[in-house]
Amino acid sequence: MLAKAPVAGRVKTRLIGDGLTADQAAQVAEAALADTLVTLDQVPASRRVLVLDGAPGPWLRPGWEVVPQAEGGLDRRLAAAFAAVAGSTPALLVGMDTPQLAARTLAEPLSPAARAGVDAWFGPATDGGFWAFGLARPTPELAARLLHGLPISTDTTGAVLRSRLAAAGLRVRELSALTDVDTAASAAEVAALAPTSRFAAAWREARVGAVRG
Repeated sequence: MLAKAPVAGRVKTRLIGDGLTADQAAQVAEAALADTLVTLDQVPASRRVLVLDGAPGPWLRPGWEVVPQAEGGLDRRLAAAFAAVAGSTPALLVGMDTPQLAARTLAEPLSPAARAGVDAWFGPATDGGFWAFGLARPTPELAARLLHGLPISTDTTGAVLRSRLAAAGLRVRELSALTDVDTAASAAEVAALAPTSRFAAAWREARVGAVRG
């Protein structure tokens, strides 16, 4: 999991522009992070690694290994995350911006039977990016070839990565499309999809606070 520590003023800055305070945006981010960790704990895995920008907090769950994010742009940090877990075991990288993620969304396509013949997994985001990306046999060289120079935070990010996967001759299993939480509109959409989540509760509290403020 790739994540940023939920520190006020450093996370979800677009929500601050949409009417939340820096503290409220950080609380929403922490809830999304906590929800995602809980979900990923329900997906069978031999190793759970949090590639973190910042310091761990009380939201960190037992059994997670924390690795600091590399320097550089997001393309470099993504590639470095795969380099940190390189080997013969498949690795799937998930972000912290899809707290509506259900364990079943990953459990079936990542099961041993479903992994046969698959070289990579791609989870498209509705904004044109991606919320998950995995490699069956991750190596630093392959990760760099696929991710270095990838345009980040554009509506063509996912399409460019798809084209690189195709050019590399990799057989790709596509995961369900999900909405990333970036703006107030996407946050409201995700909260409605997972109304009993920590994220939804934090979002409702933040919106009430924003109205009162």
